[in-house]
Amino acid sequence: MKSIVYVFQFPILSSIFAILTDNDHVTVWACSMKDFRLGVNMAALVSLRLGKLSQFATRLTTINGFTHIKHRRYTKVLPGKTVKIGCASGFWGDTAIAAPQLIYGSNIDYLVFDYLSEITMSLLTAAKHKKSNLGYAPDFVQISIAPFVKDIKAKGIRVVSNAGGVNPLSCAAALQEVCDEADVKMKIAVITGDDLMDQLSVLENAGLRDMDSGKKFPSSIHSMNAYLGNCKTTLLFVKFQWQNNDFDSLAAGSLAGHLVECGAQVTGGIFTDWWKVDDWEHIGFPVVECAHDGSFIVSKPQGTGGLVSKATVSEQLLYELGDPCQYILPDVVCDFSNVKLDEIEGPSGTSVFVSGAKGNPPSGEYKVSATYADGFRSTAVATIGGPRSKEKAIKTANEILKRCRRLFKQLKLEDFSDVNLEILGSEHMYGPHSKVVQGPREGVMWLAVTHNQKKALEFFAREIAPAGTGMAPGLCGIVGGRPKVSPVLKLFSFLYPKDTFDINIFMNGEHVEKYNPPSVPTADYVKNTQPSTPEKSEPVQSGKCTYRLEELAYTRSGDKGNTCNIENYFAHVFPSRDGVIERRIQRVKLLDRCC
Repeated sequence: MKSIVYVFQFPILSSIFAILTDNDHVTVWACSMKDFRLGVNMAALVSLRLGKLSQFATRLTTINGFTHIKHRRYTKVLPGKTVKIGCASGFWGDTAIAAPQLIYGSNIDYLVFDYLSEITMSLLTAAKHKKSNLGYAPDFVQISIAPFVKDIKAKGIRVVSNAGGVNPLSCAAALQEVCDEADVKMKIAVITGDDLMDQLSVLENAGLRDMDSGKKFPSSIHSMNAYLGNCKTTLLFVKFQWQNNDFDSLAAGSLAGHLVECGAQVTGGIFTDWWKVDDWEHIGFPVVECAHDGSFIVSKPQGTGGLVSKATVSEQLLYELGDPCQYILPDVVCDFSNVKLDEIEGPSGTSVFVSGAKGNPPSGEYKVSATYADGFRSTAVATIGGPRSKEKAIKTANEILKRCRRLFKQLKLEDFSDVNLEILGSEHMYGPHSKVVQGPREGVMWLAVTHNQKKALEFFAREIAPAGTGMAPGLCGIVGGRPKVSPVLKLFSFLYPKDTFDINIFMNGEHVEKYNPPSVPTADYVKNTQPSTPEKSEPVQSGKCTYRLEELAYTRSGDKGNTCNIENYFAHVFPSRDGVIERRIQRVKLLDRCC
């Protein structure tokens, strides 16, 4: 048997990584979708031929406290053979409990890890500038793979991750060292092509504008990576023989990836009804089992904490979605407005059956996310106690700012470019709606400032501690000591023609082939500033009763670089937490968005 390790350069977030075992014939793909929508994202991965999925024994074994059962699949619900995928990380820094939980307790075919975001790419770029063999997520190598590499091979699990960041070749080299030390033989493949920094001089003169704000191309670009598209087939395409223009299947696969890409967010993490979720310390990480017709089931390993329900899946469906009728991805434009969610009982408890995703042709461009330097930031955090603590904190902050401005004037430095002050514990963010009328007897001063020059903020940082002896009594602790000064990185997103990208595949450090994307139908899309409405909305009812938003809707917030949004799923109107529901709305509605 041959074992294979893949490092893919993938959707914006550069590289995707996969360990494929027990295959005689290998192929690599390059995933399509932001933050990699799972590696399965099912809407991409760059081509290299894959062999048959390995077969597993039917016996039951117990390893490291997890019960491993082979044929634990939803054969009565999903038609035909299925592919089972577990996600063990939603961001760089996620918990170390997830990987062993999925390796030993879920009988998965693929194990995926998502480490990257737009800003993370910039941080990895900075690390690579300091040391040429950095620029990837070392946690993936040493914490997620090294302790389990022998069992991953023995179980025939394929691993997919974007941990390679901006330096997947170095990530592959580090993994090779792990494999050599464990005496495990694997092939390592790397796909490049998403990093456009070598084209910076051309792009600076291309007249590019930010696709959301219309701003001009910035002069201080720090990193620049594209969301690569479907170069040939995806993991599911190989298994189910889907076609590149089967947009409904692409949309369904993309939805599966979208739901589990952020790890425990779909299994009860940050759930609106948080008090209903048990055992956070051992929260189960998500598993999706996918069928050839695009339907799939969301579950978690048996015996783990957390919660999988129609409500938790509904919330994650909304995450960073924007317009549910026009969710634009590199390989497909998805319509999730008629997605259907049904709770079912399975081997691991309550699970959710998902169907109804539709897809349309993609655009002829890839989205590129660039980060650029925009001055510097420093944040001071200090505890303040005693009566009128809010008033003391506000006055202290304002006096510090006045002193700094006096110094700036003497040194001929410009003013702060931005100032943000909040008094934590006083309901400061609620403004006139605060219920702490008299103010608390303790609070936390949170003072964040930005400036175009680092020198100015170094003066600011030195003026925090003197407030403890020269201003109001009660300033009894500066959290983290003297504030640090760090660069501000912002996001600039633009579209760039797909046929201009140079995608290459490497195997074991050697160039294998240049990849040319397949020809598929494309379409032009106008970016909607408000969600589409596929049906005529019913008149809004009014009455004498008032409700908190959490009593009416399931809510999920998200962010894309500089933009934050709050999206709500109104599962019912006039709800009761006792279970009485007067009317259900059958489709997802995005009613509130705030930036």
